[in-house]
Amino acid sequence: MDGYFSDDSAIRRIGRESVLMLGGPRALLMQAAHPLVAAGIVDHSRYGEEPWRRLARTMAALYTIVFGTQAEGDRMGAITQAAHRSVRGSRDRRAYSAADPDLMLWVHSTLVDTGLALYELYVRRLEPAEAEEFYDQMQVVAHVFGVPDDVHPTTLAAFRSYQRDLIESGTVRVGDDARAVAATVLSPPVPLPFRPALRLLAAQTAGLLPAELREQYGIRRPVPGAAGSMRRLIPLLPAQLRRTERLPLRLLTAFAGL
Repeated sequence: MDGYFSDDSAIRRIGRESVLMLGGPRALLMQAAHPLVAAGIVDHSRYGEEPWRRLARTMAALYTIVFGTQAEGDRMGAITQAAHRSVRGSRDRRAYSAADPDLMLWVHSTLVDTGLALYELYVRRLEPAEAEEFYDQMQVVAHVFGVPDDVHPTTLAAFRSYQRDLIESGTVRVGDDARAVAATVLSPPVPLPFRPALRLLAAQTAGLLPAELREQYGIRRPVPGAAGSMRRLIPLLPAQLRRTERLPLRLLTAFAGL
């Protein structure tokens, strides 16, 4: 095994479904719901001009760690950590830094949560042991990205409580910066022929946000029946479209410029 994970690992079995890539808008909006994470996005990225390219970079780095060799994964981790070193500033007299373990954990948690949410909605329900294994293995991904090992909740149940507590306490709450990010994610500045499809995709996956955040963003629930239709369609797709480690990942990496 020359990668961090074996082919039969939960993280590869779950992550190889390319439908999970549709979760990028959801993950980004969930990240931006933390005011200090949103401040970093607004102050230190070209989110307004290239919101989907930013998503592509994140997803390409994630999937390279999961499916690539350790050397390829480490390269992506190093690129990400280097980019984050200069992400620091303040908002409303509160300092933020991309190296803050609490902020790093929140960003990582949105990738875990989105992966599980989309897989269970569009593919199938996971057995508890499968979901727990996925959660444990995502901590390896976090380590490569530079997240300290000792900040993670010990179990998936504790992780769920961690996310719920941050949302219910108002620590994670949609503010002006998050709404600015949402405006570009939900209505991306792309050529006119692509706008309807990308807007529909973004709205559909963003509608899977936790109810409190969805309401704060003013996003509607997903179109009824869409998940069932997708679940029936996925088994019929050819492997080169369905499997992340094939064509979709190569296209994503090329689009991201990595």
